[in-house]
Amino acid sequence: MRDGVGYLPVLADPAQYLAKAETLILPFGSNGHPIPGTPDASGPLRVGVDLGTAYTVLVVLNQQGSVIAGEYAFAQVVRDGLVVDYIGAVDLLREIRTHVEHRIGRELTHAASGFPPGVPRAEVRATANVVEAAGMRCPDLIDEPSAANNVLGLRDGAIVDVGGGTTGIAVLKDGKVVYTADEATGGTHFSLVIAGALDISFEEAEELKKDPRQQKRLFPIVRPVMEKVGSIVERHLRGMDVDSITLVGGTTVFPGIAGVVEEMTGIATRVPERPLFVTPLGIALSDMQEL
Repeated sequence: MRDGVGYLPVLADPAQYLAKAETLILPFGSNGHPIPGTPDASGPLRVGVDLGTAYTVLVVLNQQGSVIAGEYAFAQVVRDGLVVDYIGAVDLLREIRTHVEHRIGRELTHAASGFPPGVPRAEVRATANVVEAAGMRCPDLIDEPSAANNVLGLRDGAIVDVGGGTTGIAVLKDGKVVYTADEATGGTHFSLVIAGALDISFEEAEELKKDPRQQKRLFPIVRPVMEKVGSIVERHLRGMDVDSITLVGGTTVFPGIAGVVEEMTGIATRVPERPLFVTPLGIALSDMQEL
C-alpha cells in the first residue's frame, strides 16, 4: 500500500471502497438527483475520464479521494484504444459532464484521462483532445493498468485490464510498473462470437452478455475468447517472476474468466469488486490540477 497524495485513504480495503463507489456512479440517463450521504464536494475536485471501447465513464472525487458522483454510458466511440468517432465521443462526454455538474452543483473544468499501454502517442493525445473539446483541461494522462493500481495498491504481481477491445497488462515490482503491453481482444469479441453463434445482432448479443441469467449458458460460447485473453497474458508473463494476476475492466464481470486465465497461465488470478470502475477511479486519482 502506498502513502501520500494521489492514493486512496482506504486502499487496505478497496472492495469496500468500490462497493460504495458503485452507488455514486450512475448509468447516464438516470434521474440526476444528488444521493443522500454524498461526500463533501466543496473543496478541490479530482476528475477522471475513461474513454473505453464499450463504456465512457466520468468520475468525480473530492481531494480526500472519496467519490462524489459519476456517470457511465455504453458507447462505441473508441476501438482498440483509438478514438474512431471523435464527434460522437465529444458530444457524449459533454452530455455526461453536464449531467454530473447538475448533480454536484459545480462546474467541471479539468480531468485526467487514461490510455491502454502501447497506444501511439498521437492517439493518446487524441484522447486528451476529446476531453478538452468537451470543455475540460486535460494535461494529465496515465496508462490504464497504472491507474488501476492507484486503487488496488499492489506491490507485486500483474494487473490485466480487459476492456471492450483490448487486454492491457502491467507487471509490478515493489509498487512500480516495470513492464506493460496491450493487445486486441476484449468484451467486443465476446459479443461478436455470441452474435455469430446465436444468429442475432451485435446489439442483442451485447445486452444478452450482460444478463446474469444468461451467462451460464453463454459461457461455452465465450470461453474461447477468454482462452485467447489467457494466452495473451501467458505469453507476456512467460519467464517473469509473477505470482498473482488481478483482472480489472468491464469484461471481467463475466463469471468464469478468472478461472480460465488461471488455467491458461498457471498463476493465481482474481477479480476485485466492481472491476468496471477500478480504472476510471484510478484515473481520477491521478488528477492533480487542483491539489
